[in-house]
Amino acid sequence: MVAVASLDTPFGPLLLAASERGLCRLALPPATEHLRFHQWVQRRRLDLGGEAFLALAVREVQEYLAGDRRHFTVPLEIEGGEFFRRVWQALLGIPYGQTRTYAAVATAAGRPRAARAVGAACARNPIPLIIPCHRVVGQNEALTGFAGGLAMKEALLKLEGAR
Repeated sequence: MVAVASLDTPFGPLLLAASERGLCRLALPPATEHLRFHQWVQRRRLDLGGEAFLALAVREVQEYLAGDRRHFTVPLEIEGGEFFRRVWQALLGIPYGQTRTYAAVATAAGRPRAARAVGAACARNPIPLIIPCHRVVGQNEALTGFAGGLAMKEALLKLEGAR
C-alpha cells in the first residue's frame, strides 16, 4: 500500500511513493525510470497512510536541491536482497560532499571483490538522492552510470561541493 506524489525540480519531475512505514520509492527523470516507478506502484494498492512521509520527503528533497539540507530524516522502507540492502546502507554512510569508489563501497558492504555487484545495486537503488548512489564514482574518480544521467550526477556532486 503506497501513496504517491510528484515534485518538479530543475532536472524534471521526481516521483515519490511512501507507505505507512516510510518512503519506499523515488524515481528520477528520464521517462524510463518513471515507467518503472508506475509499474511498481501498480502492483500495490493506493493508501493514504504514507502521506505524512511523502510531505516530509518532498520538503527535504526541495531543501537538498536548494543547497539547504545535507542529511535526510524521512524514514525509509527499503525492499531488496541482503547484499543490495548492505550496499544501500553503505551508501547512506557516504558523507555529503564526498565520493567513494565502487570498490570502497563493496568493502564497506562486506564483499571487497564485488565492485560490479555494487554497480548493480546502485542501478536498482529504489530511493536515489536520499540513498546517495550519485556519490559513487569509478576507480579514477570518473563519473559512471546514474539513473538520472551523468549530467544530473555531476550537478548533484557539484551542488554538494564534491566536484
